[in-house]
Amino acid sequence: MTIDTATTPFLRGLMAPVTEERHDVDLAVQGELPPGLRGLFVRNGPNPQFAPPGAYHPFDGDGMVHGIELADGTASYRNRWIESAGLLAERRVGHALYGGLSEFSLPDPEIVAEAGIVKNTGNTHTVRHAGRLFALMEAGRPTEITRALETVGEHDYDGRLVGPMTAHPKVDPVSGELVFFSYNPFPPHLRYHVVDRDGSLVHSVELDLPAPVMMHDFVVTEHYSVFLDAPAIFDVKALMAGESPMRWEPDNGTRLGVLPRFGGADDIRWFEVDDAYVVHFANAWEDGDTIEVRGPRFARSPFGFASEDRTDDGPQAWRWTIDLAAGTVRSGQTDDRMGEFPRVNDDRATRPTRYLYHSLIRSREAEFDFHGVVRYDLDQDRTDQHLYGPTEVSGEHVFAPDPDGRHEDDGWLLTIVTDRATEHSELVVLDARDVAAGPVARVQLRARVPLGFHANWFADA
Repeated sequence: MTIDTATTPFLRGLMAPVTEERHDVDLAVQGELPPGLRGLFVRNGPNPQFAPPGAYHPFDGDGMVHGIELADGTASYRNRWIESAGLLAERRVGHALYGGLSEFSLPDPEIVAEAGIVKNTGNTHTVRHAGRLFALMEAGRPTEITRALETVGEHDYDGRLVGPMTAHPKVDPVSGELVFFSYNPFPPHLRYHVVDRDGSLVHSVELDLPAPVMMHDFVVTEHYSVFLDAPAIFDVKALMAGESPMRWEPDNGTRLGVLPRFGGADDIRWFEVDDAYVVHFANAWEDGDTIEVRGPRFARSPFGFASEDRTDDGPQAWRWTIDLAAGTVRSGQTDDRMGEFPRVNDDRATRPTRYLYHSLIRSREAEFDFHGVVRYDLDQDRTDQHLYGPTEVSGEHVFAPDPDGRHEDDGWLLTIVTDRATEHSELVVLDARDVAAGPVARVQLRARVPLGFHANWFADA
């Protein structure tokens, strides 16, 4: 039976999918766009084209990338579906063929042979590297798209990429290398890769994990990659049986793994820590023999796990200091505000960072309900924040550097804000040096942008 999208959770209100691809130019701007903002803001997220064949999970939806181009104080908008092989097969028959995380089902064998067991929706994030722009989801290969957001197709690095790519690869702004991993429900449970600045996959290694951990993100420093082996288990048998595929197994323990950038399986060092889960890290960097790791921490099961495992503790700012010489880890909470989708100036990623930006969560009871941003100044141990209106919902705040800037925080924060009362969406621009001052510009979009996942800024050269 086809489910009515108007009554299915995650397919109504501000998460209801839009049904058309648009290209809107000469958008109205409230305030003034800074002249240094020249490039493309993109926001990815789920937007199923067809009603799901069963219960729907937001991770299932076909990817739709929303792009807002800024130049010389003007703005234009376009949106495009990620045209995966699975979506193209569904378009041919006029209805959904793939079940999802909440109610898994396979299409006919000929569709599986053509488009795979899992539809590569490309719905989670984007990354630009070596002249290519990719849409990402963690269960599939990267999908190349053009600047105009048209789908080119899956990219496998000349056949060298075995398995998928995480939705959160890291670009080292100094070496130009792209570093990423994939987690897998079957052994080997973890693969790790490095792509050089020219776009060639030059290093791959299989890493041993005792269980199929759901590892959404990791963190990279100048010389190391750091993995979180948490007791968050992805169970394929449970998925096939119609149960929640994700569960919390605290007896497994939690540890941080530190691997040299070009290390092998025998080079990883594991450090036991208190049970925790991190959906998204902010950044990490080296300081002598220590590695400083920052990010929002869940005390137990994060969003997306079985309801009986959920905790009322939302994600809070945390730090882990790994002492490589002593073989120890110190950790602690750094703020009690609930925040997620942490970002930094990506020009400082993998290196010491003074400023972190977390999107603030209005309520633990409402998924995807961000309502502001907090700026952390680690050197001064100071914070400031901006909150949107009582009916406004923001997304991830991505940092756009000022091309004429000299300091780490010279730039702007960009996010899409939608009003629940009017369903009107705007691109909001904040001064990253003074977020409490409020927006410096609001680009008025002519169509609602559904709530979604991650954003990025791709500056013009």
